[in-house]
Amino acid sequence: MPAIKDSHIVKIAVEFVNNAPQMYPQLIEFDQRQPLSAIIQNLCSSWGIPDAENYALQFDGITYVTEKNRNEVKNGTVLKLRYSPSKTTNDILEKLRGGTDDEKVVQLRELQVLSADNTFALEFIKEQGLRLIIALIEDGECEERILDCALCSFVQLMEHGTISWDILEPSFIMRNVAFINGSSGKPEIIQSALSILENIVQSSNKYALVEKEITLETLLKLLRDAARTQVQQNAIALLNALFIKADDGKRRLLATTLGSKQYRSVINSVITPSMGAEMAHQLYVLQTLTLGLLEQRMKTPMDVQDQDAQEKIKELRRIAFEADGVDPIPDVTARRQHGASYSSHYKKLGFKCDINPAQDFFETPPGTLALDCMIYFARNYTQSYTKVVHENSCRADEHECPFGRTSIELVKVLCDIFRIGESPSEQGQEFYPMFFTHDHPFEEFFCICIVVLNKTWKDMRATTEDFVKVFSVVREQIVRSIVGRPASLEDFKTKIHTFTYNTITTLRQQERTSREECESTASAIVSLKQKITPEIEALIKEQRLGYLIVGTRFCKYSGGKRERDKYWYVRLSPNHKVIHYGDCDEKTVPTLEELSNKLPVIDIRQMLVGKDCPHMKEMRSKKASIPLGFSLVPESSEQPTLDFIAPDEATFNYWTDGMNALLGQSMGSKQQEEDFETLLSMEIKLRLLDTEGVDISKDPPAIPPEPENYDFCFDS
Repeated sequence: MPAIKDSHIVKIAVEFVNNAPQMYPQLIEFDQRQPLSAIIQNLCSSWGIPDAENYALQFDGITYVTEKNRNEVKNGTVLKLRYSPSKTTNDILEKLRGGTDDEKVVQLRELQVLSADNTFALEFIKEQGLRLIIALIEDGECEERILDCALCSFVQLMEHGTISWDILEPSFIMRNVAFINGSSGKPEIIQSALSILENIVQSSNKYALVEKEITLETLLKLLRDAARTQVQQNAIALLNALFIKADDGKRRLLATTLGSKQYRSVINSVITPSMGAEMAHQLYVLQTLTLGLLEQRMKTPMDVQDQDAQEKIKELRRIAFEADGVDPIPDVTARRQHGASYSSHYKKLGFKCDINPAQDFFETPPGTLALDCMIYFARNYTQSYTKVVHENSCRADEHECPFGRTSIELVKVLCDIFRIGESPSEQGQEFYPMFFTHDHPFEEFFCICIVVLNKTWKDMRATTEDFVKVFSVVREQIVRSIVGRPASLEDFKTKIHTFTYNTITTLRQQERTSREECESTASAIVSLKQKITPEIEALIKEQRLGYLIVGTRFCKYSGGKRERDKYWYVRLSPNHKVIHYGDCDEKTVPTLEELSNKLPVIDIRQMLVGKDCPHMKEMRSKKASIPLGFSLVPESSEQPTLDFIAPDEATFNYWTDGMNALLGQSMGSKQQEEDFETLLSMEIKLRLLDTEGVDISKDPPAIPPEPENYDFCFDS
């Protein structure tokens, strides 16, 4: 009878970190109930090492094995025996305090690697190592190669979040400012200094010093001249941090400066097809922040006492109906006498309230932002503006396109499409290069769209009763045109003119036909659906598991905040039995062998999604439109959960469906329902191709009555 397997014991290999010839790797049984110190003592005894207390186990040359993470040691794991965090810290500090420059560089490079581990970082900080690194950075006589390593190590140590950024003195901050403001310097040093200053702005009460010393011109010079993408990326990240911390007045000044042609060209120079995900995210944040300045106007209803706004409304009338744009009736009394004619003009302009057009701008959104866009169109594209107004003035009342009402609604639609007023998301990357090509991008975008709207209204021969229908078409024209992110407003203008009303109608019909569900209620079709359903569900399950086998790259999070340039990759083994995961960069796809961590599917007790996940509690304070977190809970309560935050909703749906399938539960995502309906509809149509033209009755034909007798005769 075979021996009963002990679940607390796993079989692993242990290597000595220096791979000395006499130190052959050991194959041991790792008992999870045995203290780590006892396991290390046994290993040291086998290798003849006397001071076992100075040694510790590591997973991958970086992460130390501790009592908290020892449950991650699985069958087949290869561990390394090396000096403990305490011993390593003392050795590094000894060399940094009294070693040669070459020895300091060696130790700092090792510190860069080991600082990624939280256990080592805590020990190093406890022994005052962080203060020594700060002193090295502040030392004006420090060599560049030492400085480079010291800055990188400092960033790594601070990323664990155990030490507040408020501890940093102004002298340290000014030293980093000097690296950036200096005329020359190693790109690696500038890159680290930018990262440090960004964190100070975000997380320290000394951000005002950075704001004072780092000018926009300096950051844009770095963007223009930097040879490394990482330097450009960190420069935009620092710019974003300063933007977020600035008050409204400074934000508007920053946005105005960035909107000038000189600076726009610099930002456009970093937009390339090959840029990484982090650069795309930083550009998305910058664009979201600059467009977010429109929020105030968008949420401000017009004040009837606002003289400037009243003058804008009058200017709209003058430009449209007076050839020279000058009010020929300046006298107040005369104006009152002409009130009736003014009212008729405002009616032709398409305002709901022609007696007092200011009331049309009470609704928020779009508030006074709509008036800003309308007056911009009238002033800068006067010919197009007057053409739109007069063309509609000459139409029959039922077919006129009310300029005022449609403009207000269009601005509202644009604010919704571009999410004006929403905070940048942690993983957003959707930015539009065309908005970096003009100093008034939103207003210019409006000017293009209002002309298209007027043409679509004519093509549809719409009346005011078709208002909602027209805007559903216009919205679709805009959304389809910004797909692919046009490089300039001219490119967008060219593209949207190809999406005429007839084109949109044709596309809608094609899409409706392609995804049309078989709505027939015939019992034969219902029976066919029931027969096909298991095949479709099996096909979807196979696709989901295939997606898990290919794997996905996820962003790392710490304390509810995304860690920049930190990723991990997760994939399912081809036999569907083990989840493999481990660290990776943003471009390479690691193989199963390169993913050192494993979680057997059989050891997963359940999957939690959304707000039920332990790690999502840390993110509840942040704005998130869709909860994309899920966690895998192991059977053992001692083992930590495996926590995910999907980069998008599709990835979330695929992974949760796949894990539910592995755990023997039903796949219930919205994506699964859509896929099921699409595949079922297609399969039904394919099977019914031969019945084209045949009328399938709703109910099966009645069974004829039995014959009087069964004496049938067949003549051959």
